[in-house]
Amino acid sequence: MNETTNSHIVVQRFAYLEPASVAEAIQMLQEHGPRAKVLAGGTDLIVQMKMERSAPAAVISLGKIAGLDRIAIRDGHLSLGARATIRAMELNERIQAHFPALTDACVSFSTTQVQTMGTVGGNLGNGSPAADTAPALIALGAHVEITGPEGKRRLPLEDFFTGPGKTALQRSEIITAVILPKPAEGAGSSFLKISRVAADIAKASAAVCLVRDGDRVTGARLAFGSVGPTPMRAPKAERALLGQPFSEDVVTQAARIASEEILPISDVRSTAAYRREAVRAMVYDALHVAWRRAGLGDGEPWLQEADEAAEPARSPARCIGADEKQRIELKVNGKKCAVWAAPNDLLLNVLRDQLQLTGTKYGCGIGECSACTVQLDGAPVLACLVLAVAAAGHEILTVEGLQKPDGELDPLQEAFIDHAAYQCGFCTPGVLMTAKALLVENPAPTEDDVRHYMRGNICRCTGYVSIVRAVMSCAEEKETLNAGGI
Repeated sequence: MNETTNSHIVVQRFAYLEPASVAEAIQMLQEHGPRAKVLAGGTDLIVQMKMERSAPAAVISLGKIAGLDRIAIRDGHLSLGARATIRAMELNERIQAHFPALTDACVSFSTTQVQTMGTVGGNLGNGSPAADTAPALIALGAHVEITGPEGKRRLPLEDFFTGPGKTALQRSEIITAVILPKPAEGAGSSFLKISRVAADIAKASAAVCLVRDGDRVTGARLAFGSVGPTPMRAPKAERALLGQPFSEDVVTQAARIASEEILPISDVRSTAAYRREAVRAMVYDALHVAWRRAGLGDGEPWLQEADEAAEPARSPARCIGADEKQRIELKVNGKKCAVWAAPNDLLLNVLRDQLQLTGTKYGCGIGECSACTVQLDGAPVLACLVLAVAAAGHEILTVEGLQKPDGELDPLQEAFIDHAAYQCGFCTPGVLMTAKALLVENPAPTEDDVRHYMRGNICRCTGYVSIVRAVMSCAEEKETLNAGGI
């Protein structure tokens, strides 16, 4: 009898492999063949495994490979390590100054929790036509660095996608970096996206990069997502801009040409006709934004090559068989503890079943409601999408850890009580853990900041107004105390 599908758990068994270097990862891919899958952030792979759309015999985690998460200048270019998270790119000041279209794309990306977990390599490696970072990176002239048994090779990102869910990656190859060239003088860029709700994938997205010389366009790259079998450019629209004075007529014409150049389909998210109209409007708006931004980054220092940091002590490669369990150590709510975990055990299950920390809730099970949010090394993550074995050695904070040892509640918890920011309470632990991370990162958020940061936390009772009010009151109290020197 087949086991019943349950989105809370990963039904199938698999070996878990944790290489300590890229070379070891390549070797493991060679040994395990096509039934091995690479794990970066896990926000796609774990969901696919839960829904039984993917059943790898081995999962190879890149989480312990030093340097794969670095964002640094290399050989005059900006190198984004494949494991650089969407959130890290969004907050990076160099990207904000020189590549604003990429910042725009990261801001629009899913939820804060998924941004924290998701990586640029994973977003591109899935081969999705709707990948948010892809149009921005293509418009900015990015190349992808691929490493395999034969060494490294680079490919223009626009040539990396070969079809829906398909890429130019060959057997035993992985993405190791995305390379962005230094922008030309007078460059400006922008990215826009239309989706059904804030945290959804795009119905359509558009990215533009212009080079401005006086009143003329001397460089133009336009790229789009969710409007073709792959992320794509619009060369005819680009040619319509080149050498022309920036004017309403030129912009309107380029937007029209782009809307005719794309290859949209009608599906559950939108119709082809709507996508064409959306692209026309987005190109018009994005061109104006990019033109206003053109040259603004010229005064920002590109800075020097990054000093080669001393390599941290490498942990040995770790391998856990599909039918094995391993004793792992975690630091949960400030206390060290040890649990036994199989490769397919989720952090959520271990917290609830082995450590009896039941404040963290089962919700959708696929990363869409955020009821299971905990903090991993201070950042909000979805415990339903984190393999327990991958959390070994990390610090975890659950809602039970917010209160002090004597039982006194955290000020944020008190604010939720004072402002009636809960009803049934099911979503409240995840909301609290997300809000706490926000207040640590930004002690004085605006209401828009609160709503944007917490957009992934679904509450079916309160309508969010009281939640936002509680978070804002806690922020204002901190500000008052700081102003008073307390």
